[in-house]
Amino acid sequence: MTHAGRQRLKLLAFFAIFALPVALAWGMVEWRIGIPEGRTAHGELQPSLPVLSQWPLTSMEKQGEGDWWLVFDCPEACDANADRWWRLHRALGREADRVSRLRIGGGSETLPGAAMAQWTGEADWRAPHRLWILDPEGRPVLGYDVDVATADVLDDLRRLLRMNPEPPMARYDQASTLVGGTADGQ
Repeated sequence: MTHAGRQRLKLLAFFAIFALPVALAWGMVEWRIGIPEGRTAHGELQPSLPVLSQWPLTSMEKQGEGDWWLVFDCPEACDANADRWWRLHRALGREADRVSRLRIGGGSETLPGAAMAQWTGEADWRAPHRLWILDPEGRPVLGYDVDVATADVLDDLRRLLRMNPEPPMARYDQASTLVGGTADGQ
């Protein structure tokens, strides 16, 4: 093979390196091969719901500044659901401190780590025993019906926490404000 032939072969290989991924992507789109399903969340997206601060609720407190919310409606005795969501919260492991639980309604005491609030008015989107996941600003992200599998909610919550990582120094910032306002505790 001559020098010019080798140079042409190199040029063709160079073009193939860039053209092959484009052709492969076009084939995947055209024939629907290797494309994942469009559904990734098990709950329903809730972009039309108001921010948590606008919900008709009594006052509530959040454990951490950047915590996600796990909010569930307990119109009457709902010890089984409260226990279910407490166990889900514990199943998050080291990520559990990034989630605050809020129980709305119910007559009995809350389980450890949960805040409690009561409905003060009507909301047309409210449903008994409904569960919502809210972002740290209080915007509803996902909503679940009463018959949702706990593993599906756990899967969605883990995905949300993974896709929205905690800032690297957030834990140290919270610890310093608890000690006395500065990093050295004075």
